[in-house]
Amino acid sequence: MNRETIYEWGTTRRYNSYADWFTTLFGRRVQKVSVNAGFTCPNRDGTLGYGGCTYCNNEAFIPGYCTPDKSITSQIEQGIEFHRRRYRRADRYIAYFQAYTNTYAGIDRLTKLYDEALNHPAVTGIVIGTRPDCVSAELLDRLAMMARKYFIFIEYGIESVNDDTLKRINRGHDFTASAKALRETAERGLNAGAHLIFGLPGESRTQLAESAGIISDLPLKSIKIRQLQLIKGTVMAAEYRKDPSAFDLYSLEDYLDLVINFTERLSPGIMIDRISGEAPNRLLDDPREWHIRSNEIFRLFEKRLEELDTWQGRLYKKE
Repeated sequence: MNRETIYEWGTTRRYNSYADWFTTLFGRRVQKVSVNAGFTCPNRDGTLGYGGCTYCNNEAFIPGYCTPDKSITSQIEQGIEFHRRRYRRADRYIAYFQAYTNTYAGIDRLTKLYDEALNHPAVTGIVIGTRPDCVSAELLDRLAMMARKYFIFIEYGIESVNDDTLKRINRGHDFTASAKALRETAERGLNAGAHLIFGLPGESRTQLAESAGIISDLPLKSIKIRQLQLIKGTVMAAEYRKDPSAFDLYSLEDYLDLVINFTERLSPGIMIDRISGEAPNRLLDDPREWHIRSNEIFRLFEKRLEELDTWQGRLYKKE
Protein backbone atom coordinates (compact mmCIF):
# COMPACT_ATOMS: atom_id res chain seq x y z
CA MET A 1 0.00 0.00 0.00
CA ASN A 2 1.41 3.38 -1.00
CA ARG A 3 1.71 5.93 1.76
CA GLU A 4 0.12 9.28 0.92
CA THR A 5 2.53 12.16 0.52
CA ILE A 6 2.81 14.52 3.48
CA TYR A 7 3.43 18.00 2.05
CA GLU A 8 5.58 20.58 3.77
CA TRP A 9 2.59 22.18 5.50
CA GLY A 10 2.10 18.88 7.29
CA THR A 11 -1.01 17.37 5.68
CA THR A 12 -1.92 15.17 2.74
CA ARG A 13 -3.87 18.01 1.12
CA ARG A 14 -2.23 19.28 -2.03
CA TYR A 15 -2.58 22.90 -0.91
CA ASN A 16 -1.93 24.72 2.34
CA SER A 17 -5.42 24.95 3.83
CA TYR A 18 -6.47 27.95 5.91
CA ALA A 19 -9.52 26.00 7.10
CA ASP A 20 -7.30 23.23 8.50
CA TRP A 21 -5.07 25.75 10.27
CA PHE A 22 -8.09 27.56 11.69
CA THR A 23 -9.57 24.35 13.11
CA THR A 24 -6.23 23.26 14.56
CA LEU A 25 -5.65 26.70 16.08
CA PHE A 26 -8.90 26.63 18.03
CA GLY A 27 -9.23 22.88 18.47
CA ARG A 28 -12.92 23.05 17.54
CA ARG A 29 -15.26 24.45 14.93
CA VAL A 30 -15.26 28.26 15.05
CA GLN A 31 -17.62 30.08 12.70
CA LYS A 32 -17.28 33.58 11.25
CA VAL A 33 -20.21 35.93 11.83
CA SER A 34 -20.37 38.98 9.57
CA VAL A 35 -21.09 42.44 10.95
CA ASN A 36 -21.71 45.75 9.19
CA ALA A 37 -20.44 48.66 11.26
CA GLY A 38 -21.65 51.33 8.85
CA PHE A 39 -18.30 52.30 7.34
CA THR A 40 -17.76 53.78 3.91
CA CYS A 41 -14.64 54.02 1.69
CA PRO A 42 -12.35 56.90 0.72
CA ASN A 43 -13.19 56.42 -2.96
CA ARG A 44 -16.89 56.65 -2.18
CA ASP A 45 -17.04 59.67 0.12
CA GLY A 46 -14.94 61.96 -2.08
CA THR A 47 -11.63 61.66 -0.23
CA LEU A 48 -10.14 59.81 -3.20
CA GLY A 49 -13.14 59.66 -5.49
CA TYR A 50 -16.79 58.73 -5.83
CA GLY A 51 -18.67 55.60 -6.84
CA GLY A 52 -16.29 53.07 -5.31
CA CYS A 53 -14.52 50.31 -7.19
CA THR A 54 -16.15 49.62 -10.55
CA TYR A 55 -16.92 45.97 -9.70
CA CYS A 56 -18.25 46.59 -6.18
CA ASN A 57 -21.73 46.18 -4.77
CA ASN A 58 -21.36 45.20 -1.12
CA GLU A 59 -24.90 43.85 -1.05
CA ALA A 60 -23.58 40.94 -3.13
CA PHE A 61 -21.70 39.38 -0.23
CA ILE A 62 -23.17 40.79 2.97
CA PRO A 63 -25.74 38.55 4.77
CA GLY A 64 -29.21 39.98 5.18
CA TYR A 65 -28.93 40.28 8.97
CA CYS A 66 -26.00 42.71 8.59
CA THR A 67 -27.40 46.23 8.58
CA PRO A 68 -25.68 49.22 10.20
CA ASP A 69 -28.88 50.35 11.93
CA LYS A 70 -28.36 47.44 14.34
CA SER A 71 -25.71 47.34 17.03
CA ILE A 72 -22.66 45.12 16.64
CA THR A 73 -23.98 42.96 19.48
CA SER A 74 -27.38 42.58 17.83
CA GLN A 75 -25.81 41.58 14.51
CA ILE A 76 -23.62 39.01 16.25
CA GLU A 77 -26.64 37.54 18.03
CA GLN A 78 -28.61 37.26 14.79
CA GLY A 79 -25.57 35.86 12.99
CA ILE A 80 -25.11 33.20 15.66
CA GLU A 81 -28.76 32.20 15.38
CA PHE A 82 -28.44 32.02 11.58
CA HIS A 83 -25.32 29.84 11.73
CA ARG A 84 -26.68 27.58 14.45
CA ARG A 85 -29.33 26.47 11.99
CA ARG A 86 -26.65 25.61 9.41
CA TYR A 87 -23.64 24.58 11.50
CA ARG A 88 -24.89 23.05 14.71
CA ARG A 89 -21.43 22.06 15.94
CA ALA A 90 -20.17 25.66 16.17
CA ASP A 91 -20.24 27.23 19.63
CA ARG A 92 -17.48 29.82 19.27
CA TYR A 93 -17.44 32.67 16.76
CA ILE A 94 -15.23 35.20 15.00
CA ALA A 95 -16.79 38.59 14.29
CA TYR A 96 -16.02 39.46 10.67
CA PHE A 97 -16.04 43.21 10.01
CA GLN A 98 -16.76 42.78 6.31
CA ALA A 99 -18.69 45.65 4.73
CA TYR A 100 -16.64 48.37 3.04
CA THR A 101 -13.47 49.68 4.78
CA ASN A 102 -13.44 48.62 8.43
CA THR A 103 -10.52 50.77 9.54
CA TYR A 104 -11.85 53.97 7.98
CA ALA A 105 -12.64 55.97 11.12
CA GLY A 106 -10.94 57.51 14.13
CA ILE A 107 -9.11 55.13 16.41
CA ASP A 108 -11.48 55.76 19.34
CA ARG A 109 -14.53 54.77 17.29
CA LEU A 110 -12.73 51.75 15.86
CA THR A 111 -11.61 50.56 19.28
CA LYS A 112 -15.15 50.92 20.65
CA LEU A 113 -16.60 48.84 17.82
CA TYR A 114 -13.93 46.13 17.98
CA ASP A 115 -14.26 45.95 21.77
CA GLU A 116 -18.04 45.56 21.54
CA ALA A 117 -17.56 42.52 19.32
CA LEU A 118 -14.82 41.02 21.47
CA ASN A 119 -16.84 41.49 24.65
CA HIS A 120 -19.56 39.15 23.37
CA PRO A 121 -19.23 35.92 25.39
CA ALA A 122 -19.32 33.68 22.30
CA VAL A 123 -16.76 35.70 20.32
CA THR A 124 -13.10 34.73 20.46
CA GLY A 125 -11.66 37.14 17.91
CA ILE A 126 -12.22 39.47 14.98
CA VAL A 127 -11.37 39.60 11.29
CA ILE A 128 -11.12 43.10 9.84
CA GLY A 129 -11.61 43.67 6.12
CA THR A 130 -9.98 46.86 4.88
CA ARG A 131 -7.92 48.67 2.27
CA PRO A 132 -4.12 48.89 2.44
CA ASP A 133 -4.23 52.70 2.33
CA CYS A 134 -6.52 52.94 5.36
CA VAL A 135 -4.38 51.65 8.22
CA SER A 136 -2.22 53.82 10.44
CA ALA A 137 0.75 52.96 12.61
CA GLU A 138 -1.33 53.95 15.65
CA LEU A 139 -4.12 51.54 14.71
CA LEU A 140 -1.73 48.68 13.99
CA ASP A 141 -0.10 49.26 17.37
CA ARG A 142 -3.52 49.12 19.04
CA LEU A 143 -4.45 45.91 17.21
CA ALA A 144 -1.13 44.35 18.17
CA MET A 145 -1.98 44.99 21.83
CA MET A 146 -5.43 43.43 21.36
CA ALA A 147 -3.84 40.41 19.69
CA ARG A 148 -2.11 39.52 22.94
CA LYS A 149 -5.48 38.42 24.24
CA TYR A 150 -7.69 37.79 21.20
CA PHE A 151 -7.47 36.37 17.69
CA ILE A 152 -6.97 39.37 15.38
CA PHE A 153 -6.72 38.96 11.61
CA ILE A 154 -6.58 41.74 9.00
CA GLU A 155 -7.76 41.10 5.44
CA TYR A 156 -6.47 43.56 2.85
CA GLY A 157 -8.10 44.12 -0.51
CA ILE A 158 -5.17 43.96 -2.91
CA GLU A 159 -7.33 42.79 -5.85
CA SER A 160 -4.47 43.05 -8.37
CA VAL A 161 -0.69 43.48 -8.44
CA ASN A 162 -1.00 45.55 -11.63
CA ASP A 163 -1.18 49.34 -11.14
CA ASP A 164 -2.87 49.88 -14.51
CA THR A 165 -5.63 47.50 -13.47
CA LEU A 166 -6.03 49.16 -10.08
CA LYS A 167 -6.41 52.53 -11.78
CA ARG A 168 -8.89 51.14 -14.29
CA ILE A 169 -11.17 49.72 -11.59
CA ASN A 170 -11.04 52.97 -9.57
CA ARG A 171 -9.35 51.25 -6.66
CA GLY A 172 -7.73 54.46 -5.41
CA HIS A 173 -4.39 52.95 -4.36
CA ASP A 174 -1.46 51.27 -6.06
CA PHE A 175 0.26 47.96 -5.36
CA THR A 176 3.05 49.71 -3.44
CA ALA A 177 0.44 50.70 -0.83
CA SER A 178 -0.48 47.02 -0.42
CA ALA A 179 3.13 45.90 0.04
CA LYS A 180 3.77 48.71 2.55
CA ALA A 181 0.69 47.93 4.65
CA LEU A 182 1.50 44.22 4.73
CA ARG A 183 5.09 44.84 5.81
CA GLU A 184 3.99 47.20 8.59
CA THR A 185 1.36 44.70 9.74
CA ALA A 186 3.83 41.81 9.83
CA GLU A 187 6.39 43.91 11.72
CA ARG A 188 3.92 44.05 14.60
CA GLY A 189 3.35 40.29 14.61
CA LEU A 190 -0.19 40.60 13.25
CA ASN A 191 -1.65 38.03 10.87
CA ALA A 192 -2.77 39.38 7.50
CA GLY A 193 -4.53 37.98 4.46
CA ALA A 194 -5.11 39.36 0.97
CA HIS A 195 -8.01 39.39 -1.49
CA LEU A 196 -7.37 38.92 -5.21
CA ILE A 197 -9.80 39.04 -8.14
CA PHE A 198 -9.16 36.95 -11.25
CA GLY A 199 -10.75 38.18 -14.48
CA LEU A 200 -10.47 41.96 -14.20
CA PRO A 201 -10.38 43.53 -17.68
CA GLY A 202 -6.92 43.99 -19.17
CA GLU A 203 -5.20 41.18 -17.25
CA SER A 204 -4.10 38.11 -19.20
CA ARG A 205 -4.16 34.59 -17.81
CA THR A 206 -0.37 34.46 -18.04
CA GLN A 207 -0.08 37.66 -15.99
CA LEU A 208 -2.39 36.29 -13.33
CA ALA A 209 -0.53 32.99 -13.02
CA GLU A 210 2.82 34.77 -12.83
CA SER A 211 1.51 37.20 -10.20
CA ALA A 212 1.81 34.32 -7.72
CA GLY A 213 5.53 35.08 -7.54
CA ILE A 214 4.85 38.70 -6.59
CA ILE A 215 2.26 37.66 -4.01
CA SER A 216 4.69 35.10 -2.58
CA ASP A 217 7.15 37.87 -1.72
CA LEU A 218 4.63 39.53 0.60
CA PRO A 219 4.44 38.72 4.34
CA LEU A 220 1.05 37.05 4.00
CA LYS A 221 -0.62 34.44 6.15
CA SER A 222 -3.38 33.64 3.67
CA ILE A 223 -5.07 34.60 0.42
CA LYS A 224 -8.63 34.67 -0.85
CA ILE A 225 -9.18 34.49 -4.59
CA ARG A 226 -12.47 35.09 -6.34
CA GLN A 227 -13.56 35.17 -9.93
CA LEU A 228 -14.82 38.44 -11.31
CA GLN A 229 -18.61 38.40 -11.13
CA LEU A 230 -20.62 41.07 -12.88
CA ILE A 231 -23.07 42.52 -10.37
CA LYS A 232 -26.18 44.55 -11.09
CA GLY A 233 -25.81 48.27 -10.62
CA THR A 234 -22.02 48.33 -10.95
CA VAL A 235 -19.98 50.33 -13.42
CA MET A 236 -18.25 47.16 -14.55
CA ALA A 237 -21.50 45.45 -15.50
CA ALA A 238 -22.34 48.47 -17.65
CA GLU A 239 -18.86 48.38 -19.18
CA TYR A 240 -19.36 44.75 -20.13
CA ARG A 241 -22.65 45.46 -21.86
CA LYS A 242 -20.96 48.26 -23.82
CA ASP A 243 -17.88 46.23 -24.85
CA PRO A 244 -17.92 42.49 -24.00
CA SER A 245 -14.69 41.98 -25.98
CA ALA A 246 -12.75 43.81 -23.25
CA PHE A 247 -13.51 41.02 -20.79
CA ASP A 248 -12.24 37.47 -20.42
CA LEU A 249 -15.10 35.79 -18.57
CA TYR A 250 -13.72 32.36 -17.81
CA SER A 251 -15.62 29.14 -18.08
CA LEU A 252 -15.51 27.06 -14.91
CA GLU A 253 -12.90 24.74 -16.46
CA ASP A 254 -10.71 27.64 -17.55
CA TYR A 255 -11.00 29.27 -14.15
CA LEU A 256 -9.98 26.10 -12.32
CA ASP A 257 -6.97 25.74 -14.62
CA LEU A 258 -5.98 29.34 -13.91
CA VAL A 259 -6.27 28.91 -10.14
CA ILE A 260 -4.18 25.74 -10.33
CA ASN A 261 -1.50 27.47 -12.43
CA PHE A 262 -1.41 30.22 -9.81
CA THR A 263 -1.35 27.72 -6.93
CA GLU A 264 1.61 25.83 -8.43
CA ARG A 265 3.62 29.08 -8.40
CA LEU A 266 2.48 30.25 -4.97
CA SER A 267 4.73 29.96 -1.94
CA PRO A 268 3.77 26.86 0.06
CA GLY A 269 3.92 28.99 3.19
CA ILE A 270 0.82 31.03 2.26
CA MET A 271 -2.50 29.41 3.16
CA ILE A 272 -5.36 29.35 0.68
CA ASP A 273 -8.60 30.45 2.33
CA ARG A 274 -10.95 30.72 -0.64
CA ILE A 275 -10.77 30.29 -4.43
CA SER A 276 -14.14 31.68 -5.54
CA GLY A 277 -16.85 34.15 -4.69
CA GLU A 278 -20.56 33.52 -4.37
CA ALA A 279 -22.96 36.38 -5.07
CA PRO A 280 -26.74 35.92 -4.84
CA ASN A 281 -28.32 35.04 -8.18
CA ARG A 282 -30.74 37.96 -7.87
CA LEU A 283 -27.80 40.38 -8.03
CA LEU A 284 -25.88 38.78 -10.88
CA ASP A 285 -25.70 40.52 -14.24
CA ASP A 286 -23.38 37.90 -15.69
CA PRO A 287 -23.84 35.79 -18.85
CA ARG A 288 -22.09 32.72 -17.48
CA GLU A 289 -24.06 29.80 -16.13
CA TRP A 290 -21.51 28.06 -13.91
CA HIS A 291 -22.51 29.78 -10.70
CA ILE A 292 -22.26 26.97 -8.19
CA ARG A 293 -21.55 26.94 -4.48
CA SER A 294 -18.02 27.85 -3.40
CA ASN A 295 -17.54 24.60 -1.50
CA GLU A 296 -18.29 22.66 -4.69
CA ILE A 297 -15.72 24.70 -6.62
CA PHE A 298 -13.19 23.92 -3.88
CA ARG A 299 -14.00 20.22 -4.24
CA LEU A 300 -13.43 20.41 -8.00
CA PHE A 301 -10.17 22.26 -7.37
CA GLU A 302 -8.90 19.51 -5.09
CA LYS A 303 -10.02 16.84 -7.54
CA ARG A 304 -8.19 18.60 -10.38
CA LEU A 305 -4.98 18.82 -8.34
CA GLU A 306 -5.18 15.06 -7.87
CA GLU A 307 -5.85 14.43 -11.55
CA LEU A 308 -2.86 16.54 -12.59
CA ASP A 309 -0.68 15.15 -9.78
CA THR A 310 0.34 18.68 -8.83
CA TRP A 311 0.34 20.76 -5.64
CA GLN A 312 0.84 24.22 -4.19
CA GLY A 313 4.36 25.50 -4.69
CA ARG A 314 5.42 22.84 -7.17
CA LEU A 315 6.75 25.54 -9.50
CA TYR A 316 7.52 28.10 -6.80
CA LYS A 317 10.94 29.69 -7.07
CA LYS A 318 12.12 31.53 -4.00
CA GLU A 319 14.09 34.63 -4.90
